[in-house]
Amino acid sequence: MHKADSNASATSLSVEKIIDLIRTVRNELITDFLKDDILNNYYQTKFNKTLSAVKREFFKRDLHELLQSPVDLVHYSKLITYIRETGTAALARENAQFFYDDLDRVISRY
Repeated sequence: MHKADSNASATSLSVEKIIDLIRTVRNELITDFLKDDILNNYYQTKFNKTLSAVKREFFKRDLHELLQSPVDLVHYSKLITYIRETGTAALARENAQFFYDDLDRVISRY
């Protein structure tokens, strides 16, 4: 029974490392988006309109809140499963969409 407990512990530690990796990548992206030029360009590209100064400040406030919040395990569950199954911490380009979807939820509120 002790062996099963240690295997479960190793698995949960692995999941913790995966969540830490996701949090790190997510927070790096959020930090980039806190820069006015990057946020302005993304908004312009996504919505084909200029981002007003007022909206930009609201977005930045919400991005700061997202930066402080825990990783949404439901949102990232497929990515967590993928990393666990493949055993690789490398994030493929198609996985980047998870992180942009997280940002888009903030931006789409307004």
